[in-house]
Amino acid sequence: MSVSDALTVEELRSLLLSWQLSLRADRKSPQTVKSYAEGVTQYLAYAEAGSRDPLARDTLRGFVTSILDSGREASTARARQLAVRRFTAWLDDEDELGGQPDPFVSVKAPKLDTKVIEPLTDEQLKALLKACQSPPGADRSIKLRHQRDEAILRLMLETGMRAGEVVALEVNDVDLAAGMATVRRGKGGKGRVVPFGPNTGQAIDRYLRTRRGHLLAATSADLWLGDRGKRFSYDALHKTLGIRAEAAGIVGFHPHRMRHTAAHRWLAAGGSEGGLMAVAGWTRPDMLMRYTKAQAASRAAEEAKRLGLGEL
Repeated sequence: MSVSDALTVEELRSLLLSWQLSLRADRKSPQTVKSYAEGVTQYLAYAEAGSRDPLARDTLRGFVTSILDSGREASTARARQLAVRRFTAWLDDEDELGGQPDPFVSVKAPKLDTKVIEPLTDEQLKALLKACQSPPGADRSIKLRHQRDEAILRLMLETGMRAGEVVALEVNDVDLAAGMATVRRGKGGKGRVVPFGPNTGQAIDRYLRTRRGHLLAATSADLWLGDRGKRFSYDALHKTLGIRAEAAGIVGFHPHRMRHTAAHRWLAAGGSEGGLMAVAGWTRPDMLMRYTKAQAASRAAEEAKRLGLGEL
């Protein structure tokens, strides 16, 4: 019996829930679980639409090609393919492939273009923060929303924290007196302590004082709360910061640009690479280079001026 005879698209869909449970048991982040599930769901829909064998390499290649042909980024195609490959690896580990080997075990990932992501300028950052100013006489819910967004932006800008790390913060993770925020579980399950300055601390304090009047204030440990008694999710952060960026006139904004911007500003101010890696939660120097390469030449020029090595 072939693998395609053993597992249909519908059977694979039924196993998707079990895989998600396994990912949660492995303590994968909610964002990772969601991304993987979306990738596999889209792949199975592609296979079903064309009556294709979902466990054939040609089907996976066609799926990746369809993503690239639609104009999506190569990184998106790579992420979707990775989700499918992780899924079939799990099927193999759980002996759900009927004794057949994992069909995608040696499939290569799409090659990524080297993209240069420009950090936000000081003028853009000021415009972002200005867009968070609450209008005079605003009610508590509107005031909370503006103060929350300003606090989030300042925290991301100063520390370079990932969006998922920011969303996961709880009230007790922030020590305003010490100017420290504790990331309980960063990428790869690693935690760290992140310092922040007086301006960020003041913004968080203002938000926390307004937060006391929220419907969930007494029952939720989450630092950030949403509107009208709702929790504040990862998707909500993307949406609300996108609204602030639009109001600030920033085109092509994505919350991840805050991480690139924070890294550039740290080095431009004379901060050490080792310090930046510790604060940002990077363990490999190549990640540092990836995030800071856009303005490497301009930082080098400023450093050369300060050194004045031509003054003999």
